[in-house]
Amino acid sequence: MSKTIPVRNPRTGQYDFELRTTDPAELPAISAELRRNQQRWQALGLEGRLEALNAWRREVERQREVLLAALVADTGRLVESEREMLRLPTSIDKLAIMAREVFAERSQRLRSLGHVEVHGGLSPFPLVGVISPWNFPLSSSLLDTIPALVAGCAAIVKPSEVTPRFVAPLVETIKRVPEIAAVLRYVTGGKDIGEALIGHVDAVCFTGSVPTGQKVAEVAARAFIPAFLELGGKDPAVVTGTADLDRAAASVVQGAVANAGQVCVSIERVYVAEPVAEAFVGKLVDKAREFRLAYPTLQDGTLGPIILERQAHTINRHLQDAVDKGAVIRCGGPVAQRGGGWWAEPTVVTGVDHTMELMTEETFGPVIPVMTYRDTDEAVRLANDSIYGLSGAVFAGSAGEALAIARRIDVGAVSINGTGLGTAAIGEGDTHEKNAFKRSGLSGSRLGYDSITRFMRKKAYLVAD
Repeated sequence: MSKTIPVRNPRTGQYDFELRTTDPAELPAISAELRRNQQRWQALGLEGRLEALNAWRREVERQREVLLAALVADTGRLVESEREMLRLPTSIDKLAIMAREVFAERSQRLRSLGHVEVHGGLSPFPLVGVISPWNFPLSSSLLDTIPALVAGCAAIVKPSEVTPRFVAPLVETIKRVPEIAAVLRYVTGGKDIGEALIGHVDAVCFTGSVPTGQKVAEVAARAFIPAFLELGGKDPAVVTGTADLDRAAASVVQGAVANAGQVCVSIERVYVAEPVAEAFVGKLVDKAREFRLAYPTLQDGTLGPIILERQAHTINRHLQDAVDKGAVIRCGGPVAQRGGGWWAEPTVVTGVDHTMELMTEETFGPVIPVMTYRDTDEAVRLANDSIYGLSGAVFAGSAGEALAIARRIDVGAVSINGTGLGTAAIGEGDTHEKNAFKRSGLSGSRLGYDSITRFMRKKAYLVAD
């Protein structure tokens, strides 16, 4: 049965929007329709699908201001919302290049086995489910969806009920392109619709927390379908004694406070060589204090509010636990209410260790705990002392020195003398591929060529003379 969910405004704290949910009983009919239409979508061929996606891109651009306003209302921030609007055109452009290479390669004759020629083929999953998070509502809902459509799949997307205002204007753009409307559907609701969705698709993509990701994996296993999971992180940064401290401090702060720290690849812990620690922390504090909250207006700064209220309490719990165990807050402080919303200033913390939640659990806020190390072995041990393995960063006097350390860190991507280099242009359709290590995720890379081929099952055609 359909129902309504009250939705909170992150800037005001008011519940000023009602989300009408999709009735789970509708899912069988929705999925059956998408499966039927997928066959025509696949038959369009790659160029036909790209033509339809570009037509959708033009409709999104026409609705840019309406979509942007909805995103700002969902998240309470402007800068990142403007960047999110780049997701569709950026993805289509980059994926078009890679997809042409993928399809060309797979259509060629692979080899000859005596009197048998072996040809390769790719068969898309008919229907892919996407369950996306609240921190980047629009772009996260498209991150797996666009490659799946390029591959020839139909897709059904369940965005977060925390930030759902963008869905209605986006759906209007979808309706204006019949080819897209036939194979792409957004459904709305909470965890009940997300769980039900898994039973009606052939593969599921989930982005979110580790505990929820584990539940998704269990449901997918019972349905006997693959689950592509991109989960939480606790990204480390290692700063050596030879590093350019000004550059390292500026980059670490940027990597920790982007989107108010509400990024899975945010820098959440820093290990710095003892001889340069105090100098580095001083520069870190100076850089952190340069950032301003986008309060009371969107134009007053670049840092938006903490979108999810319970996350504000998690951040404060981590800070309090650290202080209770001897840590020192060097700038910033606990998340505080302003105008009904929850706002976090960039916060640098020293005197931390791995007995503290701040160094071991995902904080998801603009908090930068800094710990010292004596030698490289200790730095690597500390960086690897985590259940997470999403990404990280190393700063050193040379790329060679940094790479020697990076190769020993158990994460999927390591930025050298920078942070978040793989997503700096928001176009995660770049050709680099990476896996999530440990509990940060499962299955193929959502970047590069894998972002397309993971939605396609490999086939072999054995042709006799």
